[in-house]
Amino acid sequence: MKAARLVVLGVAVAAGGIAAYLAAGSKAPPPPPAPVVQLETVDVLVAKSDLSRGQVIEGRDIGWQTWPAAAANANFIKKSDRPDAVTEFTGAVVRVSLVAGDPIRDPNVVMAKTSGFLAAVLPKGMRAVAIEISPEAGAGGFILPDDHVDVMLTRRDKAAEKATGVEKFVSDTILRNVRVLAVDQTIDTKGDNKSQLGKTATLELTEDQAETLALSRQIGTLSLTLRSILDTSETTEDDTDKKDRSVPINMVRFGVTTPGNNR
Repeated sequence: MKAARLVVLGVAVAAGGIAAYLAAGSKAPPPPPAPVVQLETVDVLVAKSDLSRGQVIEGRDIGWQTWPAAAANANFIKKSDRPDAVTEFTGAVVRVSLVAGDPIRDPNVVMAKTSGFLAAVLPKGMRAVAIEISPEAGAGGFILPDDHVDVMLTRRDKAAEKATGVEKFVSDTILRNVRVLAVDQTIDTKGDNKSQLGKTATLELTEDQAETLALSRQIGTLSLTLRSILDTSETTEDDTDKKDRSVPINMVRFGVTTPGNNR
């Protein structure tokens, strides 16, 4: 009896094994894994550390970084096109502040190994003109590089004094919405530098504006008025009209002839 049970049990196990084998063989093979898409990349020249406007680039400040080819702007500097770019840009002067990881582009820097840094960051056609300031004439020291200011002239009105016999002073805004390039020798604000009591402000002016400023020094006292940041990005129609035409008119009224009056 015991032997019969063993035979039946063996037949059952064998039948189960055969059924399992047949069931496994009938299943479809698993699909092959999806192919991995290789993302096309390029090496792009980037800033390896934060770069301030006017800073001279050193070799450790820039380097190559892998960048998706589809996201690489045509203005980016690629290693495949300019393999010696790190050496080429060493010694250049930064025109626009960059943070670590920003791609380097040709307009961001100036190759100025033979000229001063201020001349390098000055836009083409513009002039850098210095004006003496004091806390009273410079918004209490709160005028910083990259701020925009108006230049105001305070003078004696000799015509009114002659007519009335009473001393009289008047003020006129002679230049509007001009950019401050530097305060003393600082051309960039860093960290918690919120104000600076400088003695000289360097302004970015056109040639005509520079001539007007030079003549105005001989007429009276100059002071700077700080413009709101909301007034610097856009010039109103009224500001444009005054910036283009009021200066020569004012100079004529002051009794001074400028090159702009004869053009």
